[in-house]
Amino acid sequence: MSRQSLAPSPSVVDAGILVAVLAEAVTGLWSLTARPDDGWLFVVHGVVGLALVVLLGLKFWRVWRRVTGKVNRTIAVSILLSVLAVAALVTGVAWTLGGTSPVPGLTLLVIHGYLGALLLPVLLVHLLARFRLPDRETVTERRNALKMGGLLVGGAAVWRLQQGIAKDLVPSRRFTGSREEGTGEGNAFPVTSWVADDPDPVSVEDWRLAVRGAVDTPQEFRYVDLPEPGDGGDAETRALLDCTSGWYSEHDWQGVRVGDLLDAAGADPDAGWVRFRSVTGYRWSLPREEARDALLATHVDGERLSHGHGFPVRLVAPDRRGFQWVKWVEAVEVRDRNDPAQWLATLVSGFD
Repeated sequence: MSRQSLAPSPSVVDAGILVAVLAEAVTGLWSLTARPDDGWLFVVHGVVGLALVVLLGLKFWRVWRRVTGKVNRTIAVSILLSVLAVAALVTGVAWTLGGTSPVPGLTLLVIHGYLGALLLPVLLVHLLARFRLPDRETVTERRNALKMGGLLVGGAAVWRLQQGIAKDLVPSRRFTGSREEGTGEGNAFPVTSWVADDPDPVSVEDWRLAVRGAVDTPQEFRYVDLPEPGDGGDAETRALLDCTSGWYSEHDWQGVRVGDLLDAAGADPDAGWVRFRSVTGYRWSLPREEARDALLATHVDGERLSHGHGFPVRLVAPDRRGFQWVKWVEAVEVRDRNDPAQWLATLVSGFD
């Protein structure tokens, strides 16, 4: 049986690549905020990624003579797009199977994400130059539909096999792809910063924690006002921190429960959100009821937080990804609405 008889039509392959890349981008970005019930995102991301490998192979087979001839701007963009796509796929699979990064300070998972982000604008340029949608009759043709369905089924089968191998190679890997580092060892887990969010050490003498916004009585606390572990006034929770750079660590965190701070300030019961703001301007919001159960931690496993982990206090938000655990918190703000601009704040905080 020839390759042509197994492959969907060229226009369907091209459309499939477009849909697959967009699906990978959406699921990849969505996975940054994934919670335990969102494990299906990673399944879709993996299955579609493996199907994309086959689609790209079919595409390369069809056009290789063209790209090895005279290279113009359009062909150069196509080559760059192909290189980025293959590199993103290779780094993603390598990370799953326990690979390590050749770039100091960057995990393969982070490199995979950067490559995926670079791929999108190049794909847009490529589409503007060459892409043509297949007609409806071609898309719905039974042979093409069956072949595309077969690719997805094959991708699912290979993904399942890959997961079995990965479980043997990296038994501590979570559904997010993160690997265990430093559980229960106090401050000895990795120190990471989101983009440029890396301030100078915070002065305890000058630092204050404000509770404000939709409250009856705004509050302000010094570090010495916060409870120490074991003095009877502290709160403790065991929570797992899962960083989007590819590691996780589980600890006993000690500090003050956010619900106690809200009660002390007389938070408006109709205000639905609580925003946590860092000394850098970094911020993130949680729904009110979830925020009440969160912790502002001063200690981890009985050790005072180090600067890199958010001293004087950091947010501990169980089941949230690491970048949502705001470090160096200086304000707890009760709000009527969520703050969509927080996404921008996470990208620009730390830049002077």
